[in-house]
Amino acid sequence: MFAIVVISRMAKRRRTIMLVLGGARSGKSRWAQERAAEFPRVTYVATAQARDAEMRKKIARHRSERPSTWRTVEVPVHLPEAIRSESQHADVLLIDCFTLYLANVIRTGRDSEAQNSRCIRELRDAIHSSATSIIAVSNEVGSGVVPAFRSGRVYRDLLGQLNQEVAAIADTVVLMIAGAPLAVKGRLGPRRRP
Repeated sequence: MFAIVVISRMAKRRRTIMLVLGGARSGKSRWAQERAAEFPRVTYVATAQARDAEMRKKIARHRSERPSTWRTVEVPVHLPEAIRSESQHADVLLIDCFTLYLANVIRTGRDSEAQNSRCIRELRDAIHSSATSIIAVSNEVGSGVVPAFRSGRVYRDLLGQLNQEVAAIADTVVLMIAGAPLAVKGRLGPRRRP
């Protein structure tokens, strides 16, 4: 007697954490969206705020590039809380991006090193304990010119710390260069289809 066991593709898929890094216009968001599209239920967690006409245009372009079936939540500041609540309703959370999130947090007046470090730990812990897969996008700002102003150096250092904290718990870290992915940690593997 033979028993046939059918395991759904979703049952085989395990929760993963992926960090996608790169410079400005390196293709990080597009590549991360292509990876997220491999999951049936996607929640896009947007951290941008439409503060000027240029940003409004960029947000509109990003919206038009996403499938209409994806759920979008706008979370400029309270990202750890959003990860905990939204992970119950999706197979993957696509967070785009840490760069703007951190700038938004700094704008709220968190200016002490202890407060900023706690904010980074809270985000790392929320990602680590998420019930769903996470794809997070962030800029790699450590390869550029040292900022002339103290505030720029503080921001660069904090983003570097955040990227390192998330990279430490990530299964895969990808560096985008001119639209091409380079696996820094883990393996890219073949593209999966849901």
